[in-house]
Amino acid sequence: MAVNISLVLLFGLFLALLLRANKSYGTAIVAAMFGFYLAETGAAGTINGLMSALVNAIPN
Repeated sequence: MAVNISLVLLFGLFLALLLRANKSYGTAIVAAMFGFYLAETGAAGTINGLMSALVNAIPN
């Protein structure tokens, strides 16, 4: 739960910065990730698993 909330905040902040800076395809991807985490749709479980795997792959 804490990971989901922090990722929603992180994606929201990153999306706001990207929207102010430029309009690119990366902005659309970040917006989609933010939307999936915010809405907790059926695809959020898959994305959450992917993000958890990426976080665990990064050494502390």
